[in-house]
Amino acid sequence: MLAVVKTSSAPGADRIDVPEPVITRPDQVKIQVLATSICGTDYHIYQWDSWSAGRVKPPRIMGHEFAGRVVEVGSEVQSLKPGDYVSGESHQVCGRCPECLRNQYHVCANTRILGVDVDGCFAKYAVVPERSAWRNDENIPPHLACIQDPLGNAVHATMAHSIAGSDVAVLGCGPIGIFAVAVAQAAGASRVFATDTSPYRLELARKLGATETFNPLEQNVETALAQLTGGQGVDVALEMSGAPSAIQQSLRITRPGGSVSLMGIPAGPVSINLAEDLIFRGITVHGIVGRRLYETWHTMRALLASGRLNVEPVITHQLPISEYQHGMELMRDGLCGKVVFDMN
Repeated sequence: MLAVVKTSSAPGADRIDVPEPVITRPDQVKIQVLATSICGTDYHIYQWDSWSAGRVKPPRIMGHEFAGRVVEVGSEVQSLKPGDYVSGESHQVCGRCPECLRNQYHVCANTRILGVDVDGCFAKYAVVPERSAWRNDENIPPHLACIQDPLGNAVHATMAHSIAGSDVAVLGCGPIGIFAVAVAQAAGASRVFATDTSPYRLELARKLGATETFNPLEQNVETALAQLTGGQGVDVALEMSGAPSAIQQSLRITRPGGSVSLMGIPAGPVSINLAEDLIFRGITVHGIVGRRLYETWHTMRALLASGRLNVEPVITHQLPISEYQHGMELMRDGLCGKVVFDMN
């Protein structure tokens, strides 16, 4: 079968013929991939940054966000059968470490990630553990079903706080940040403010319900939000960019006693004035990694089924998998929301 593979320790990837994956453990299922989407992690691997060089061992089939049909199940699989329509949870957890035994699967000490530590889904077929396949409503089309993994990040980051009636600021409007705008609106936020340096992405944020948007290259975000909130600051800040300046700013724009989610990954250490910006202001900080397995998936399902959460505008490009290089170029230039590949 053809697959997009990180073939060497260098920038780029190749679409080459590889053996079709087979079930090797009794708890695994084999899935025919219908749709898959690009994650920022995929782009980092494609570009071969320092994190990728230290983590990924080529050759590796890329990709971890997908929807598809089960075509085969292992002998111990109980909840799935051939024909089931599923989406993938990219974090494959051990179920045995202290974190898993506390139902904190999202911080499993032995997590392996699809397309990073094991072969991924930029291919016709993928093999994953049964617990990493989430059964979908048949009414959700594949191009939406395949983005639930990153949507779950936004749901986790947003729903870690009391959102109803709150002023919320989203710093960084990449796809997950834009998802967070939509989730905050669906959860009853009073106002949602969004910041980014890309006019394209700020326009997407407005389409998803942002009350006001700010470009920090053109405006003083802290001054603007202080004026809009009567000098108090927002109730909740969701930092999605990883930019050191935005991480520092997320604390300063939050009111005393408010709360912050930190999800963006900085390239290196970040200096924070702990005393003045965090401790003396009584701010609660949540470190967000992935999704809470599987609480976040249930919340996602409820939000999508309610009709209040519409993330269709985030999907700006649907391409055949043969155009994966074009998809990566769109990511590089910041001229996309979510890029989805049609595997048919």
